[in-house]
Amino acid sequence: MIKKGVSKVTNYDVIVIGAGPSGMMAAIQARLCGARVAILERNNQVGRKLLLTGGGRCNVTNSADHQELINHIPGNGKFLYSSLDQFDASDIIDFFTKAGIELKEEDHGRIFPVSNSARSIRDALLNKIKVLKIDLLLNQSLKSIQQSPQSQHIQSIRTQNGLELTTQSLILATGGKSYSRTGSQGNGYYFAQKLGHSITPLYPTEVPLLSNDLFIQSKELQGISLTDINLSLINERNKIITQHRMGMVFTHFGYSGPAVLRCSGHVNLWLRKHPQQVAQLRLDLTPDWTISTLDQFGQAHRQKELVTLLKHWIPEKLARLILKNLNLDGHLAYKNLSPQQAHDLWALIKEFPLTAYQSQNLDKAFVTGGGVNLKEVVPQTMASKLVKGLYFCGELLDINGYTGGFNMTTAFVTGAVAGRHAALELKQA
Repeated sequence: MIKKGVSKVTNYDVIVIGAGPSGMMAAIQARLCGARVAILERNNQVGRKLLLTGGGRCNVTNSADHQELINHIPGNGKFLYSSLDQFDASDIIDFFTKAGIELKEEDHGRIFPVSNSARSIRDALLNKIKVLKIDLLLNQSLKSIQQSPQSQHIQSIRTQNGLELTTQSLILATGGKSYSRTGSQGNGYYFAQKLGHSITPLYPTEVPLLSNDLFIQSKELQGISLTDINLSLINERNKIITQHRMGMVFTHFGYSGPAVLRCSGHVNLWLRKHPQQVAQLRLDLTPDWTISTLDQFGQAHRQKELVTLLKHWIPEKLARLILKNLNLDGHLAYKNLSPQQAHDLWALIKEFPLTAYQSQNLDKAFVTGGGVNLKEVVPQTMASKLVKGLYFCGELLDINGYTGGFNMTTAFVTGAVAGRHAALELKQA
């Protein structure tokens, strides 16, 4: 039942703190295993952040196999191997299909509701909570967690409104610190630390990058969108840290778009290790062409002016900027270039340099990097190694993935595993 504050029941087998996707899935799976379950949510509605995901459409999961999923979760994806053996993308699809939500697959394996509405996904979870008679207590912020003085086992919780509930299993599903306006303010980290857990440093990921590059400061490329480029982050030895072939956008503050978002977490980790420096990125504007094939194309169209030639691949404003950087007149015909000038032109097309001095902050990030230290969590169950009866799931954990359904998959998978084991381990006690 949805309750606006006080529950007549004061004793539960499992209490879940947080009604985001991971918390709701955890509660549902715990209830399906026979536990008496309550969810406490600080907001007056559930799934506020879920409603914003996938541009409001909710990228529920991704059809990639287990290894490919893990490859797209650069922040400790390997931790999920044993969880995915218990509950994976096919189970997520099955769950929503059985709930009456028709799903569709788009490019890169992304799975969305046919309705193109995140609300339908949120409502499916909420309806399941109602059908299973899980108590949902809204407007309840966690104040404290009590442990047994003898065993240090979780014993009860208190809320800011004075509600006290006893429980044998507590699941923290409070989310990260991104999009704090949705209620994701990082209080779960505080309670995890109070219970003896360590938190790895938090950082923004899947977030636009800020740059002081001259053409960003002048805003001459602002609004230009590139649909098929290869963006690489380069280390101090000129080796590639990560690279992504997708689209990107030049903005008034720096860079955005899918390829940039995927590089952003790696950029922030590199910048943390190299304070006072800027991150070096390289933009390949013609991923399917080599310097040699580009030159062959130029020779085949040697009568054309350079700016006209470059417009075959890139917008005119960017073409003119590149030619200006090489001190080349855009009206010059390709046939008038020296071999060295032609090489320099195509070399710049293949490795156009960008820099970033930081990203936008956590509040603008799609995902929080860092979180509860995974060395202190059992990967098969999401249980704490330090506190009996305590479980974690979702973005609170030090796990982060790329956009494309990978973070939502992590939320549902870790939620399902935490919920099941929080309930099943009670029966074994």
